[in-house]
Amino acid sequence: MKKTFRDYLRLLRPRQWIKNLAVFAAITFNGQLFNIVTLEQVFAGFIVFCATSSAIYVINDIFDIEKDRLHPFKKFRPLANGDIPIPVALVIALVLGTSAVIASYFISEAFFLITLVYLILQLSYSIVLKNIAVIDILALAGGYILRVWAGEFLSGFHISVWLLLTAISLSLFLAIGKRRSELTLVSQHSSAHIAAMRKSLSHYSERLLDVYASIFATSTFISYSLFTFLENSRRFSITNDFLFPDFLPGYLQRKWLMITIIPVVYGLMRYLQDIYEKHEGESPDKVLLSDKPLLATVITWIVMVIVIIYIIQA
Repeated sequence: MKKTFRDYLRLLRPRQWIKNLAVFAAITFNGQLFNIVTLEQVFAGFIVFCATSSAIYVINDIFDIEKDRLHPFKKFRPLANGDIPIPVALVIALVLGTSAVIASYFISEAFFLITLVYLILQLSYSIVLKNIAVIDILALAGGYILRVWAGEFLSGFHISVWLLLTAISLSLFLAIGKRRSELTLVSQHSSAHIAAMRKSLSHYSERLLDVYASIFATSTFISYSLFTFLENSRRFSITNDFLFPDFLPGYLQRKWLMITIIPVVYGLMRYLQDIYEKHEGESPDKVLLSDKPLLATVITWIVMVIVIIYIIQA
């Protein structure tokens, strides 16, 4: 009984729901995280995205069942391993997907539309886009970005263009890291075997993906740095003569978010280390939860952002 429950839980991949926390970005950076009415609205959207993403994961596993059986790790997934019948999995996906779409309509029409776009994009990825080099990376990144936009539609609060560019750059960086780790994982196999597991992988070289990763790691750092510097504080913080003596630039007294660049830089470097030295990164959520220093860095960044926005600048 326990094994059966665990198999169904693995089928839904709840660990990957962590990606859906991106819907809270808009209210967090607009100082509305503790606005109960808005928070309830966004949380409802978070639940909808969790159900939608789980439905997509199940459908993707159904389409990839034969390819997953050739993969060194994916062959242990419930469908590829034969632990759950395909018809049962299909019913679960349909129930989750339909329920999520209906629920999104009652939340708001704008959120309903973006949920449909997300669903169509992910279905397209599962059926055809994942087999097309470069397009597969863009589609993966698009799923992350749509989560951020969903948070805007849910709350009615917008994020700055620099934070949006940060989200786009980070999404592309994570998608490229995923492909880089997959390629490293299957590199000992023949080209024909790699193409059988994932067609697009046979069109990438490690050198090309290294260049892509460097580009978007850099753009993530630059975009976020510019966001922290150019973001207009709604309120001035209380100055401290000891921390900010007169000879320091005045903008340091109101640009507290610049401090959060430190954990962002470390996080990017640590994630690159996971990809290149530990050969991880195929699943960003798995890397985050298994790498304690990286997880501590992300938690530290979140705490710093909340303290700065909701206490120091309050």
